[in-house]
Amino acid sequence: MRRSTIILLIILLTTGLLTGCKDKVKPGVREVKREQVTGVTLEVMNPAEVAEYYETSGTVRAKTTSVISSRMMGTVTALKVKEGDRVSAGQLLLTIDDSDVVQKVKAAEKAVEGAKQQQALSGITYERYKKLYDEKALAGQELDQIETQKKVADIEYERARAMLAEARVFHGFTRITSPSSGIITEKKIEPGSMAVPGMPLLAVEDNSAYRIEVNVDEKMTGRVKAGMEVSVFIESLNRELSGKVTEVVPSIDPMSRSFLVKTSLRGEDLKNGYYARVAIPVGKKEALLVPKKAVVEKGQLTGVYAVDGNSVITYRLVRAGKPYGDKVEILSGLNPGDTVVVDGVEKAVDGGVVKQQSSAPAPQK
Repeated sequence: MRRSTIILLIILLTTGLLTGCKDKVKPGVREVKREQVTGVTLEVMNPAEVAEYYETSGTVRAKTTSVISSRMMGTVTALKVKEGDRVSAGQLLLTIDDSDVVQKVKAAEKAVEGAKQQQALSGITYERYKKLYDEKALAGQELDQIETQKKVADIEYERARAMLAEARVFHGFTRITSPSSGIITEKKIEPGSMAVPGMPLLAVEDNSAYRIEVNVDEKMTGRVKAGMEVSVFIESLNRELSGKVTEVVPSIDPMSRSFLVKTSLRGEDLKNGYYARVAIPVGKKEALLVPKKAVVEKGQLTGVYAVDGNSVITYRLVRAGKPYGDKVEILSGLNPGDTVVVDGVEKAVDGGVVKQQSSAPAPQK
């Protein structure tokens, strides 16, 4: 009897243990252990009002580019600059042989001197004849002749002075100076070469200000006006600058169905020819914005770490849109009210659970 009792107790104990285990773990199901994530900041996504832009592209150009040519024919005797040199307004750039012009200036100076002496003599003669006429010793006709000679002498003197001024102007053409401050961007002549009137010799780019000319779709007619502030992104510099619309050409190009808009631009390190993207504000819209640092690139994938109601982190694929300062618009993949990891992204783990968290302030509408 004692042995039977012991065997019965063992059977009952084993059955109870098996029953208890059956209540805790279902057959074929394994309990998931999630990694705990701390030190992250969460933010609930709410729509924010942002500016809506029309985007186009253009090329950065110097506001003023001066093409310098000669106004007289002659041999270039000296070239004072080279491409890339910075010059100031009025600085001497090159000289042209002036030997023949110098002689013309000297001849004109001699002519002025002779005309001046003739004018002085005519003045003295007129005064003498005028005195005789006043004393009734000279007829009026003779005085008229002397007065006419004096007027002719005055005219000849002024004519000689004008010819001297003209000769000096031509002499000035042998010294070519910069019309503005800037940088020499082109040099098309060398010392010893013959300069011909109208032939380009140098190009000076005024780098104090730049402009961008862009073609805007005809549907924007009436919405783009002079004085509007625009955003300009220079890809080569990876920099965003501000510009202002200075001129809108209303004529529509029938080939491209667009019109020309000119925009002024200022900034350091700008160069002629840079490619630029121009964003023109056209209104307001609501958008979901997340900090740029919250967007995580994984190979060809773009996503953010979203957190559900159970504090579980999920890497969610999104499609990013336009940047707005330090934030970027999310076009798809997120909905208003979703919670996203916005700081401490490097600590987030797909499938992890947030245990300690801080919340970022909701964005202002």
